Amino acid sequence: MSKFYAIVAGAGSGTGASVALRFAKTYPVVLLARKSANYEPIVQEIRAAGGSAYGYTADASDPASVDGAFAQIEKDLQGHKLAAAVYNANAGFAYKPFLELKVEDLDTSLGTAANGLFYFAQKTLPQLLDAASSSPHPPSLLVTGATASIRGSAKFTTFAAGKFAQRAITQSLAREFGPQGVHVALAIIDGVIDTPWGKERTANNGVEDGKIAAEAVSEPWLWDDG
Repeated sequence: MSKFYAIVAGAGSGTGASVALRFAKTYPVVLLARKSANYEPIVQEIRAAGGSAYGYTADASDPASVDGAFAQIEKDLQGHKLAAAVYNANAGFAYKPFLELKVEDLDTSLGTAANGLFYFAQKTLPQLLDAASSSPHPPSLLVTGATASIRGSAKFTTFAAGKFAQRAITQSLAREFGPQGVHVALAIIDGVIDTPWGKERTANNGVEDGKIAAEAVSEPWLWDDG
């Protein structure tokens, strides 16, 4: 198994799980989620297939929680370097008219989307920089995008605000760390994903097949050595 590893924050059902399973074909994978019930099935699936996986409970919006998880990761993966860090954590899915929103709805979204990415990047970028000289591929910080980060979304204001903030942070980090050998990207600008949450939402103005399979989203995330 590779002496490099990958980490996925927000590794519950859907995109996070699919990305973790994809990376597990090449690397040991670390999964972070708010609840162990979100990552345990994925950890077990990876191990059953012969891969290596570790799960940790962490609230992306809480720096102390993030610190604790990374301290344990450092102990459990001594001797490994970080090849890829994926930030897929989101919160604040308040789907309602703007005038019905409360500022707490906005705080919830920004707390995970913006603040959480900030904490995650500060933990992972030093490791990615350290791996730059020895990794066969540019070490990468990848952030799940969304069409809402490009054009906004009616009745989805707080989610869009969080995604716009993520895009600003990601693009700024790309400019700063790209010249240092670390690839930073808003990896996929996707629409509504076919997840348990997404099944409750109407995509593409109700046009049939308007939702994207999580597996289709995860496939382009990993390099193919051919």
